[in-house]
Amino acid sequence: MKKSKRAATYEDIEALPVGWVGEILEDELVASPRPALPHARVGLALSALLGMAFDLGQPETRGGWWLLYEPELHLGGNVLVPDLAGWRRERVPVPSFKDAPFATVAPDWICEILSPASVNIDRERKLPLYHREGVGHVWLVDPPTQTLEIHRRRARSWRLIARHTGDQDVFAEPFDALALRLGALWWPPGGRARGEPAGR
Repeated sequence: MKKSKRAATYEDIEALPVGWVGEILEDELVASPRPALPHARVGLALSALLGMAFDLGQPETRGGWWLLYEPELHLGGNVLVPDLAGWRRERVPVPSFKDAPFATVAPDWICEILSPASVNIDRERKLPLYHREGVGHVWLVDPPTQTLEIHRRRARSWRLIARHTGDQDVFAEPFDALALRLGALWWPPGGRARGEPAGR
């Protein structure tokens, strides 16, 4: 008789080496290294652009969004750490998790920034979980191809409603009230720091 695999617990996440991000997906521990700098660049740029327009400076209890960078989500027995997440203030006027280390309320929007180590996990494993928990929109951003995919939730599956590339200005749901300058997310092409050896 085959021995059943032990379900992962939060203690498994806490035991990971420094610099690793742990998630629990359907009872399995999934550990990922810290992302590369293009990934970090996109996260910072999106936080700044969306935060200034839709979160910071908005009335605290009406309109706008609550946006968080790399929040820990505990949803349906899963522990997920998306790159960014947002809750509409009309649905969550005052976050119940504002003083907690994690959120148990599913976001209305999630953004995952893809990397070679995470692309299959984000697409094949996390997207279905986000759908099951009622997330309304998911963005998948791929820095190497400079691509933004926008997925809108339907009753049974996700619908890819847009794929934007390059440096164009886009109106991206659910933040389509304002044009997003896609080119602000990417590093400029070529170049290296002064004195930096070629090929580094």
